[in-house]
Amino acid sequence: MTVEGLAGEITAAWDSRDDPAGAPPELGKLVAEAIDLLDRGEARVAEVVDGQVVVNQWLKQAILLCFRVRGLETVELGPFEYHDRIPLKRNYADARVRVVPGASARWGAYLAPGVTLMPSYVNIGARVGEGTMVDTWATVGSCAQVGRGVHLSGGVGIGGVLEPPQAAPVVIEDDVFVGSRAIVVEGARVRRGAKLGAGVILTSSTPVIDAATGEEIARGDVPERAVAISATRPRSFPGGEFGLPCVLVLRTLAEGEVHDKLALNAILREHGVAT
Repeated sequence: MTVEGLAGEITAAWDSRDDPAGAPPELGKLVAEAIDLLDRGEARVAEVVDGQVVVNQWLKQAILLCFRVRGLETVELGPFEYHDRIPLKRNYADARVRVVPGASARWGAYLAPGVTLMPSYVNIGARVGEGTMVDTWATVGSCAQVGRGVHLSGGVGIGGVLEPPQAAPVVIEDDVFVGSRAIVVEGARVRRGAKLGAGVILTSSTPVIDAATGEEIARGDVPERAVAISATRPRSFPGGEFGLPCVLVLRTLAEGEVHDKLALNAILREHGVAT
């Protein structure tokens, strides 16, 4: 079956999901084919096309149907036992992926060659690009799209966006650095070469502000090569004045500075910020 044909079958099954008589008898096989495409990196839940995030809804529908058609199974790995509907990803050596004990990824997550997983977790539908480091206790949520050459530092939380199917997932583009304990959720986007300081919280509604002008650049969208940190801005309420969270862009790196970690550290130290 062609990918287009599979997409049509999955969409039809999704549209009739609440009608038991409407589900094709081979639905489990169709869903498994779709998840296998994600697992091998031959399809992806979302991609950037002409600067815009485009969601392939049928693949999200396949993931949601997968939870419906698969029963719970017990999996034993050495002394560990799991009870779940989705098996763990396998064959890391063939995929040229380094996985440190304590790390796990689910079937349907794609890990490109050169990815390193420290003790961390990658959920179904997620995509992690070539040469990316997922550091200790970092999490890549369902359907999140992480580019090449990215560093997700210790404790980073990249949120999952599975429902509704048309919702855009979190997108972390190539060559991004995300500092320790930062959180990127709700379909927020971090563009190529940007650097987020430790503890940044970026949601789809978080204001991103230019430190040089005080102007709001965007909401939930950090520009290319921006050096950005967590901050607050004052807002008056009947009960008083409070600081609401925002992301502050200290400066934009030149193309040649994208991989210069010494320059990045110097910029953050200048403003008293840790990476």
